[in-house]
Amino acid sequence: MATVMVVDDRMGIRRLLQEVLQGAGYHVVTAAGGKEALERIVRLSVDLVLLDMKMPGMNGLDTLTMLKRVRPDVTVLIMTAYEELEVLNEAQRRGASGHISKPFDIEDLKDAVAAKLRAATA
Repeated sequence: MATVMVVDDRMGIRRLLQEVLQGAGYHVVTAAGGKEALERIVRLSVDLVLLDMKMPGMNGLDTLTMLKRVRPDVTVLIMTAYEELEVLNEAQRRGASGHISKPFDIEDLKDAVAAKLRAATA
């Protein structure tokens, strides 16, 4: 069973994604921000991270950079409501495997997670 970490400062988003992804058969852990995500990822085996870009404190790009330093093998999908091409390109340069637009369609999100996990194990 693959483990997915959901990193978002909004509790409602974390709970929704946890419920949806657990229903799809994944083990899900959550973090309310970048610092918590980094603390958890060093202790847990995580296959994929869903990472919000706009968070107080450590933003998504900085979190992505640190996650990839600690776990270069982890797949990271950016979640953003702001599809700024420059930011998305920078996220890719820092190691993101793609992005999901907010608001997202639940089925599209599950498909994207499944596809990225398949690609990571291929």
